[in-house]
Order: sequence, then C-alpha cells, then structure tokens
Amino acid sequence: MSQDGRLPRPPDMNAASRRVLLLLLAAAGAYVGVWAYFATGSWYRSFPGFGLHWLPVLGPYNEHLSKDVGALYMALAVLSLGAARRPDNGQVVALTVLTWLVFSVPHFVYHMQHLDMYNGRDQVLNVISLGAFVLAGAALLLPARGGPDPRVSGTAGRGGGGRLGR
Repeated sequence: MSQDGRLPRPPDMNAASRRVLLLLLAAAGAYVGVWAYFATGSWYRSFPGFGLHWLPVLGPYNEHLSKDVGALYMALAVLSLGAARRPDNGQVVALTVLTWLVFSVPHFVYHMQHLDMYNGRDQVLNVISLGAFVLAGAALLLPARGGPDPRVSGTAGRGGGGRLGR
C-alpha cells in the first residue's frame, strides 16, 4: 500500500510491447499453421522442427486433423496480425488474447498431463514452449500504459480505459 493508502498500480504495457508480443504470436501461428496445413506429413513427422519429433508419440497420423490444426493456427496468426496493427485498441487486443488463451490453456494442460510420453529434454521444451503462449496471453492482459487508472472510481470501463487500455 502506498503512503496515501491506495493500492499500488498494477504493471502496465506500452503499445510497442503489445505489438511485439502479438507479432510473436502471429509468427508462431504462421509457422505451425502453414507447415501443418500445406505439408501435413512433414509436419506430423518433424514437428516442432530442429531435429525434434513430438507428434508421432501422440498417436497415428491423420491428414484431416493435421489440416484442421494448420487452419486453426493460420486463423490465430491472422487475428494476431490484425491486433498488432491496432495495439492501442483494447477490445481488439482483448479478443485476440482471449482467443489464444481459450486454445492455449487447455492445450497446455493436456500436454502437462501427458509429459510421460517424452524424454527429459522434450518434457522441458514442451513446458517452456507451451507455457510461453499462456504467459504471452497473460502479459497482454496487463493494462495499457497511460490508460486510466482502474483503481480510481469512475475511470474503469469508459471508452477503452480499464484493464486493456484504449
């Protein structure tokens, strides 16, 4: 608590930081999406790349499922690119972040419950890579820098103020 008795303001995020995180999400979505959709067999055998092979241990190859995963990630990439163009638009960023989190949190939970399928290195890399999507989403939920202080009565919820800024 500060000397004036108010709670400290939560950390915030500027538009440039938001844009960078949104572009990283878009790049990850495009990387997985394009590969999974247009080269399904290669994606299944070789994902995530770099000499690692995470998918074959999860079950047999399914072209339809692979294409669906690719289409999902490409859609997330497009949404993220759109939000990166408007990082000060709290509603667009919030919708993008919530969409990523609706996918990423259950995806993370599933894989955390099935880490026994992987060796130690791949277990650690799964936790880091899948956790990064959840952490990026959480970071993007921070209020926009310079927006109204949601702790001050009457400022939250006005035209773009509050948690996600303008």
